[in-house]
Amino acid sequence: MEDAAPTGPEPHEKIDTIYDEDGRLRSDWYEALRVEVEAGEAEALRKRMEPLHESETGDVIEALPADDRVRLVRLLGDAFDYSALTEVDDSVRIELMEELPNAEIARGVADLDNDDAVYILEDIDQDDRDEILAQMPAFDRISLKRSLDFPEDSAGRRMQTEFIAIPPFWTVGQTIDYLRTNDDLPDDFYQIYVVDPGFNLLGTIPLDRILRVQRATRIEEIMNTQIRQIDATLDQEEAARIFERYDQIEVAVVDESKRLVGVLTIDDIVDVINEEANEDIHRLGGVGDEDISRTVPGVVRSRATWLLVNLGTATLASLVIGLFDGTIQQMVALAVLMPIVASMGGVAGTQTMTVTVRAISQKELDKNNAWRLIRRELLVGLTNGLIFAVLLGLITGFRFANPELGLVIAMAMVINMIVAGGCGILIPLLLNRLKVDPAVASSTFVMTFTDVIGFLAFLTLAGWWFGLF
Repeated sequence: MEDAAPTGPEPHEKIDTIYDEDGRLRSDWYEALRVEVEAGEAEALRKRMEPLHESETGDVIEALPADDRVRLVRLLGDAFDYSALTEVDDSVRIELMEELPNAEIARGVADLDNDDAVYILEDIDQDDRDEILAQMPAFDRISLKRSLDFPEDSAGRRMQTEFIAIPPFWTVGQTIDYLRTNDDLPDDFYQIYVVDPGFNLLGTIPLDRILRVQRATRIEEIMNTQIRQIDATLDQEEAARIFERYDQIEVAVVDESKRLVGVLTIDDIVDVINEEANEDIHRLGGVGDEDISRTVPGVVRSRATWLLVNLGTATLASLVIGLFDGTIQQMVALAVLMPIVASMGGVAGTQTMTVTVRAISQKELDKNNAWRLIRRELLVGLTNGLIFAVLLGLITGFRFANPELGLVIAMAMVINMIVAGGCGILIPLLLNRLKVDPAVASSTFVMTFTDVIGFLAFLTLAGWWFGLF
C-alpha cells in the first residue's frame, strides 16, 4: 500500500518559518491565509497566527490588501497582538487605525509596553486619541498622556516607563527578594536605578553586580555614581548618538526637574537609527516620509513639491543655454557635448553633497574641520577634473577632428568639477546655517549650480575661443 501524499501544515502546527529562501512570505502559506480571511474562519486564523513573532505578523499585515488587513484584525479579536503595528509602515498603521473602533484600539494598546503604545497612538487624531485614553485604566492613561506630552521624536516619546527603582539604604538581599516576589516588574531589564524620595537619580546597578556581592551589602556601597542620563525633551537622534558614542544598553530618562521618568533601551534605539537613516535617504531623494504602502494621492503630494522646485531650477539652466543660441547654431557640436560637462559636474556634486549631509546629520562637521573638508573637496574636484578633462578632451578631439574643441571642453570640465566639489559642501552647510534641512533641499540646488556653471563655462569658453560671439 502506497503512502499517502504529504499534505501542507495544518494552521495550528508549528512551522519553521513563513518565509521562503529569498526572505519573502511563502506563497502557499500566504494563499491559505487569504482563503481563511475571506472565508471568515476566525478559529483557523488564530491557530495560524498564534506562533508568529510580532515582526512576522507585521510582514503579513503589509502583504495583505487594505480590506483584508482590517478583516484579519477583527477576526483575530483578542488574539491580535497590537505590538505588530509597530513593525509596519506608518501609512499602513494609520489607515488601519482609522478603520478600527476606538474601544478596540484602547483594549489592544492597554496590554503593550508604554513605548509601543505611544508609538501607535501618536499618529492618531487628537480627538480619537483622547477617546481611546479615556477608556484605558487610570494608571496606563496617566503614563501614556505624560509620554505623549513630550515633543514628537523626543526621548520622552521613545522611553519605557516601566523600570525598577530602589532606595540606596536597601541591602542586596532586600533587592533580590523584591525582584523575586514582585509580580509587577518589566518583562526585560538590564540594570536597577537608585533614587532618593523625590525620584532624583542617585546611581545605577547592573544586574551582574547584584549577583556578585553578599546579601548584607548596602546598595549605596556598590552603585555606580557615574550616571549617564538623557533629558526627556532631547531629540531621539541625539539620544541614539549617545548610545553609539558610549556603547550603552540602557540609559535613564529624566524630566525638567531631573526626576527619573523612564528608560531608553537599545532595542528602541536600533529602531530610531533605522528610522532616521531611512528618513535621510528619503529626503535626499526628495520624497519626504514616503513608503511603499503609501497611496497614489499621498505619493503625488510627497513628490510634487520638489518636482516643482526642480522645474524652476531646470528652467534657469535652460535660460542660460538660451543666451548662447547663436553660438550653438554656428557650431552644432556644442549641443552634443555640453550635457556631458553638466552631467559630470552633477554626479561629482552629488557625491560630495551625500558625504557632507551625512556628516552634518551625525554632528561630525563643525567649524573646526569644515575648512579642512572644503579644501579637500576642492582638491578632489581639481584632481578628478584634470583626469577626466584629459580623457574627454582626447575623445572629443578625435571624434570631431578638432583638437581645439577638445581643449575647450577639457577646461570647462576642470572648472565645473571644482565648482561641483565646492557646491557639494558649501550648499548643505549654508542650508544648515539657515535652519533648512540640508537632506531635503541640497540635491536640487547642487544640481542646478553644476548644470548652470557647466553650460556657462563650456559655451562661454567655446564662444571666446572660436570667436562665435
